[in-house]
Amino acid sequence: MTVGMLAPRDVPTTLNYCASTTTDGQTPYYHADETPEGVPRSNMLSCTHSVVIHDARGREEVGGLDVSGFLFTRYPSVEKDFVSEENIQTVYYAQCEEILRECAGAKRVVIFNHTIRKSPSAQTSSFKALDPAYAVHVDKMKSTEEQFVKDRLGDDAERLMKGRYRVINVWRPIANTVAHDPLAVADYRSVDLERDLLATRLVYPDRDSSTNSFRYNGGHKWYYLSDQTPDEVILIKCFDSDTDKAQFAPHSAFPDKTSPASAPPRQSIEVRALVFDTE
Repeated sequence: MTVGMLAPRDVPTTLNYCASTTTDGQTPYYHADETPEGVPRSNMLSCTHSVVIHDARGREEVGGLDVSGFLFTRYPSVEKDFVSEENIQTVYYAQCEEILRECAGAKRVVIFNHTIRKSPSAQTSSFKALDPAYAVHVDKMKSTEEQFVKDRLGDDAERLMKGRYRVINVWRPIANTVAHDPLAVADYRSVDLERDLLATRLVYPDRDSSTNSFRYNGGHKWYYLSDQTPDEVILIKCFDSDTDKAQFAPHSAFPDKTSPASAPPRQSIEVRALVFDTE
């Protein structure tokens, strides 16, 4: 399915990158959940840089999972409310598997989690979602992915990892068209693998994980889909065992001052999945 045609609208804005140093001189870390009083949530230093986010509306050729690390496509959702956890994990997960089979060539899909994000003005007392992520990052690291697959799939892991496997994020707006806090994705080909990546420890209450933060690089090529509707998704690659293909796509929310102040706040869901090509 292709994305509808509209006039492109590039946006001059800012993105938050990470400095090469930390507040304590230790390995960068970030606590996924709130920390006790007196415990810093992160030791990372943020650097804000001016960038231009290019509109991919009508320029879909910039995208491709194996080339740029991302793909924009139209795929209306069977789930509309995204309130019931049961419906999300049954009805919507099943559709995400379908999307990944059709758009990414997956033979087997193992969904491992999802996140709902809402701009602060869209939050309610009955359900506290995460805010949009205003930092350039990639959700997974190559150095930890093999163990992640083993932890998730047990005895099946060794067999499945003999073929190609990937981690892909299915990102979709919910409730309304995106105006504020849209999502930007960077072309993998514009990343300097030797200099840009900053390995970051992601701390959970019961475990540690890893992610990649990014140093600023003026050569990064950024894209978004203007007026993205709930019928349109972005597939974002986070890892690929085939090193001849794009490995990931850095991404971040960004402020869009060209959006009408009266437009509704952003709401979105991202579903993360292991994708296997051989069975």
